[in-house]
Amino acid sequence: MRDFRDAKAMAQTLRDSLQIKAISISHGESLELVSRMFGVADWNTMSAMLQADRRDGRTPPATAQATGPQNGIASYPAVPLRDLVPFPTATYPLFVGRPKTMQALDHAFERQREVVLAIQKESGTDEPGDGDVHTIGVIAQLLELESLPDGTLKVLTQVNRRVLIHRFVTTSGAFEAEVAALGEGPIPDAPELILRAVKRFERYAAARDIRIPGVWPVLEQTRDPGRVADIIATRLRLPMGDKQNLLATLDPVARLKQVDAFMDFGRPLSPALQATKLRALGYATERHHQYATLEHLLLALLDDADASAVMQACNADIDAMRASLKAYVDRGLNNIVAQDGREAKPTAAFERAEQRAEIHAHELGRTAVTGANMLIGIFPETRSPAAQLLAEHRIPRARVAEFIARSASEA
Repeated sequence: MRDFRDAKAMAQTLRDSLQIKAISISHGESLELVSRMFGVADWNTMSAMLQADRRDGRTPPATAQATGPQNGIASYPAVPLRDLVPFPTATYPLFVGRPKTMQALDHAFERQREVVLAIQKESGTDEPGDGDVHTIGVIAQLLELESLPDGTLKVLTQVNRRVLIHRFVTTSGAFEAEVAALGEGPIPDAPELILRAVKRFERYAAARDIRIPGVWPVLEQTRDPGRVADIIATRLRLPMGDKQNLLATLDPVARLKQVDAFMDFGRPLSPALQATKLRALGYATERHHQYATLEHLLLALLDDADASAVMQACNADIDAMRASLKAYVDRGLNNIVAQDGREAKPTAAFERAEQRAEIHAHELGRTAVTGANMLIGIFPETRSPAAQLLAEHRIPRARVAEFIARSASEA
């Protein structure tokens, strides 16, 4: 049976087979396809595996010591992770309870305080072995260790770099990993991609109420696309599999492109929601308001078939809500009245609600954003009268989300 050492030969065979069927692919494309056949994110990772295997063929891995690599292979105490994919540059608190992991930490503190963080393929595996962790992991520095009352440990780690996990074993009652270094080569130049990704994350973070760290103002000036990708990836809300694929993508530009794509939640507004949005802007313009607020939006959503169906499912009194909202937009927004005759523009809160609606529609697999999704976008704006009115009429976000999800599954 073939294994990853046959990857190049398999790639050529694949190209030849496809050419017979008048399907032409490049050599690079065939290498990428074969890499995925072996469950590896890309050819760069597969190539690193082949190089590590060749090095290991000259020197048995058992000869490598924790004090430093020999012929590219080094042994480190290891911590298997069930539900976290760590990225370089980030700091993570880990909660440790497995005896073999605790023993590995003891070994690490006796040495250089470095450990391999290995991501498990299945979170339910209590005693992971060599085939139970992903090929790409990271080296992390142990910063602090705290014993908890329940007998477990809390350890603060600083992730340094990616490594190729050659073997994952148990020795002396502790998890241990034999790893090879992974280099990304010279830093490629991708200023436009970096700027686009950073700006897109700012929108993503605002829509998801994610705090942007203090390092962010200088991130746009960072010229390393791989570092930017890793910093953003730590804060993206993605499935474990997607994050592991990002970690295993060694090409920095390819990794940042993937990160950028994950944040592209663009969805067109449904025709009904387009009309609802125009109606909300019209409510503001006809009252000479400079801005269309969430209250204008909610007033318009009362006549949106998708949104009103959700509110009625929550037993809301639509007429009472309409009366309250009209009173507010007529008399409570005098501070944004202008007599210049210009059309009203959405407020920042209005735009954030629309962004959240796009994300919500994306997560449900919908091809267009509806008024129901827009309703979800209002709830996080807790200081707005619109969100407070929803609460007063006992329209909770959880129930709205449940109704929308059930409707999506039945569609």
